[in-house]
Amino acid sequence: MAQSESPSNPPAFEVLIDELQKLVGQLEAGNLPLDESLRLYERGVALTRQANGLLEGAEKRIEVLQKSLAEETP
Repeated sequence: MAQSESPSNPPAFEVLIDELQKLVGQLEAGNLPLDESLRLYERGVALTRQANGLLEGAEKRIEVLQKSLAEETP
């Protein structure tokens, strides 16, 4: 988890993706005990959900901007 992460200051999308890539690398190496692999997998699922939430928020902002632009265009 990023050190500056808190409920009011969620990690940046890029930070989430970076951590997720590191987890995937560890899991793909295949040299972890089962319990550790499961823990990392669960963390990966949580990171994926957070990243998806950020993407959905960005998509909504883009839609609002596009709608606003369309209304301004004659």
